Amino acid sequence: MKRTLALALATVLTLGTAACSSDVADKSDAKDSSKVPDGPWEFTDGSGEVVELDKTPTRIIAHAAEAAALMAYGIKPVGIYADEPVTTDPNLKDLDLTGIAILGEEWGSIDVAKASTLSPDLIVADWWPAEKAHSGFEDGVKAKSKKLAELAPVVGAAQGDSILDLAEGYEDLAESLGADIENSQGSKDKAAFEKSRDAFIAAMKDKDFTALAVSPASDLLYVANPEFAPELLDFDRWGLDIIEPDSPDKGFPYWENLSWEKADKYQPDVLMFDSRSFIADQKTVKDQPTWSSIRAAKAGQVVEWPGFWLHTYGHYAVALDKLTEELSGLDDSIGD
Repeated sequence: MKRTLALALATVLTLGTAACSSDVADKSDAKDSSKVPDGPWEFTDGSGEVVELDKTPTRIIAHAAEAAALMAYGIKPVGIYADEPVTTDPNLKDLDLTGIAILGEEWGSIDVAKASTLSPDLIVADWWPAEKAHSGFEDGVKAKSKKLAELAPVVGAAQGDSILDLAEGYEDLAESLGADIENSQGSKDKAAFEKSRDAFIAAMKDKDFTALAVSPASDLLYVANPEFAPELLDFDRWGLDIIEPDSPDKGFPYWENLSWEKADKYQPDVLMFDSRSFIADQKTVKDQPTWSSIRAAKAGQVVEWPGFWLHTYGHYAVALDKLTEELSGLDDSIGD
């Protein structure tokens, strides 16, 4: 399951957007790799399994974010399955999807019959260690959708301690598939990202922020656990102190679930809302009388958090620039 905030919350309930535009570069000119190695081919999946094939795969079906990562290096999949409409998925914004079959636009639902007509030789999807499954094959996914794994081997980088693990993992995968990494859009984006990261670190040295990443719902305030949110771990190591909730849900440890009566359990300097549901989240909290009991909320110190979707250096650069700008003008003396 791709951990978009909305989808993660839906999973919690069923079990028990400001889309990022790339100012770094236009990815719409991504082309198919033209220098495919003959083979044999192998890649170490995020699960640790080494996948070996006689020939280098060329007909790839990919989950949306992973497709964007490969396309930054010129590897164009034959099919994509997404967790939301491809027109709103921030990973796919500004990408040319001409000639790519869309196999799903809702989490847990993949058109395997259509996928079979594409004769794929590789499925690319993140590995989620907490659930021991690839994106699109977790608990809750329709059984018939999971049959996608019967069409071809599944590989992907693992969700881990940093978004850089994902970006570097898909850079390695693209290179194994024949991409010219040095002359790719991804290489240009990487240079831009490094400048953005350095600017973020410099800005945080002048501040002493604590931040809490949340997702408000009508019945609960969900507090993100950075242990399972690699972008939050990145922000923390780069100088933004991310609060760790002390009682994550045992069955779904991505979140601590607070009743609105306990919304003020944590008092950060800054609250962070998922960038894709930022407008909706702001409307949700207006109906909660205890929202203003959080001092940062009362002071209007709310910023956008690119939660659970970043995979490319280009998107990361844009997100960091926006976050740096938003944080730079805020007060770091509000929280505990």
